[in-house]
Amino acid sequence: MKYFQPVALEHASRLVNHGPTVLVTSADGPRRNAMAAAWSMPVEFTPPRIAVVIDKRTYTRQLVAASGAFGICIPGTSLTDLTYALGSTSGRDTDKFERYGIEARPGPVLGMPLLEVGCAAWLECRLISEPHTEEAYDTCFAEVVAAAADARIFAGGRWSFRDDNADLQTIHHLGGGNFARSGGNLQARPL
Repeated sequence: MKYFQPVALEHASRLVNHGPTVLVTSADGPRRNAMAAAWSMPVEFTPPRIAVVIDKRTYTRQLVAASGAFGICIPGTSLTDLTYALGSTSGRDTDKFERYGIEARPGPVLGMPLLEVGCAAWLECRLISEPHTEEAYDTCFAEVVAAAADARIFAGGRWSFRDDNADLQTIHHLGGGNFARSGGNLQARPL
């Protein structure tokens, strides 16, 4: 997409450090899926690593385990309904990309399906194998191998939430289909 620009990996953690709801994309051969996740966060800067909670029983987790990779796409407010739908339906029963008319591009390093239309940013991630953690918990750890963002809302390693980019502002799930929108920046001043 014309607005998406690569994000330096040293700034990749900034894409998720404010706790937005994310879309986790996965693929293994012809099988693919997308799901919503409310819990993701950076855990290391160099190399950039993240953690995301993906229930062990989900189709997404099955595909991530099989491929060793996934995408993290950060939807803007214009994708609130889609985000809720992706979090409320199973990919075992239907190809969500076809069902919801989702356009995806292959990631530049691992080929994971990545969404740009309506999204503020994406990260392509390689799963860090942790057998004990994978068996005991729903948390997955991964190294970010590529990242990009829509320059209208994230540029120079910084978010800029303004009135003219409200459709790209990130969303935060509050439960029961309710979301809050990130909006407006506050600049701290020295005391």
